[in-house]
Amino acid sequence: MSAGSQEEAPGGGPTVLRILLGSQLRKLRESRGITREAAGYEIRASGSKISRMELGRVSFKERDVADLLTMYGVSDSAERDALINLARQANNPGWWQHFSDVLPGWFQAYLGLEAAASLIRTYEIQFVPGLLQTPDYARAVIMLGHAGATADEINRRVDVRLQRQQILTRSGGPQLWAVIDEAVLRRPIGGVEVMRAQIEALIEASKMPSVRLQIIPFQAGGHAAAGGPFAILRFPEPELPDVVYVEQLTSAIYLDKREDVDHYAMAMERVCIDAEPPNHTPEILGKLLNEVGRPA
Repeated sequence: MSAGSQEEAPGGGPTVLRILLGSQLRKLRESRGITREAAGYEIRASGSKISRMELGRVSFKERDVADLLTMYGVSDSAERDALINLARQANNPGWWQHFSDVLPGWFQAYLGLEAAASLIRTYEIQFVPGLLQTPDYARAVIMLGHAGATADEINRRVDVRLQRQQILTRSGGPQLWAVIDEAVLRRPIGGVEVMRAQIEALIEASKMPSVRLQIIPFQAGGHAAAGGPFAILRFPEPELPDVVYVEQLTSAIYLDKREDVDHYAMAMERVCIDAEPPNHTPEILGKLLNEVGRPA
């Protein structure tokens, strides 16, 4: 396990800790009727910097947190110590920062959320979800998007994917509920043997207590989430909203407004209904395995 594995405890990832601390600071500021601009001036920064801090999008200096707590009238030593300690923990690097040379910042943010989630619901129409990919399948997918990359870079990207998968067997790790379109399983990524091994791995994954896997068959026709793949992440901390993650070619969208999350949640519920029940998944995958490599 990587040196950063200690930061992978549920709810303990630095991304979520920053969000928690930012949320606490925002509540304290608003309770005192202090503007973001005034708070920014107090720590020799701008109002926009306070906004980024409160959204958990930047790291925290302990001195800045201490100054803000003083400004917000937090004098209780236990409360101050708890929040300053939270700032200290939030600045610990996640394991993925060792791969910052091959990971864009927008995806590192997702890895932080994924590591801290209690439930990950994902819908895929093109590839097997990254958390369920075999090394050879992952390599084939990565090479599709990074054809000019060096062998070392490809290897490092595969390593990231494999380290991500450790959360599924970690004590107290998240539950993964994945819905996969049948087209994903009929697309021979990496060739016949790679695809056969991937389907076999999915059969085994479907038996894991932390995984719920459903397949949407072709005969289901059109469905509510036909626009593209997405993931919805839920966290053990009740004050944190669900986050929708929509990946694009060179960036990603993160949505946490209630109306946006509700829209995607309804689409997810719809595809779960359109998909075959989870207890049918091993049988469906077994039939597909028998068909892979046969002439059309």
